[in-house]
Amino acid sequence: MEDNVLQVITLIRPLALGCLLAGLVSCGSNFGFPGVYRINVEQGNVVTEEMVEQLRPGLNRRQVRYIMGTPLIEDSFHQDRWDYRYLLRNGNELLSETQLTLWFLEDELVRVEGLDAPSWDEPQSQASAPEAS
Repeated sequence: MEDNVLQVITLIRPLALGCLLAGLVSCGSNFGFPGVYRINVEQGNVVTEEMVEQLRPGLNRRQVRYIMGTPLIEDSFHQDRWDYRYLLRNGNELLSETQLTLWFLEDELVRVEGLDAPSWDEPQSQASAPEAS
């Protein structure tokens, strides 16, 4: 009887070890393997400072689309809102995230929200002052 128990234990040990190893491998994305290179993944619209500086109140949708590109999200419930979102990830780690929301009234740009949004309340910069004269 004891011989049978020892034979069963010697058979179960490698099986249990194999199941444990298979479980760890299936969760490998959470642990990460040392030395494995993960590429940076960019998603969304890249919005540069120069693009944001060109935005002015009163621009129509066509002009804004020319400056900013096609918005990532055109909400069918809020047709006067365009969202430009950008994510930069390395695996599960979020490296960079920006979001810019443009609001239109009828066909004219009236408001921009987000961290990179221009402040239209302040006077124009010195570079745009000669254009006004």
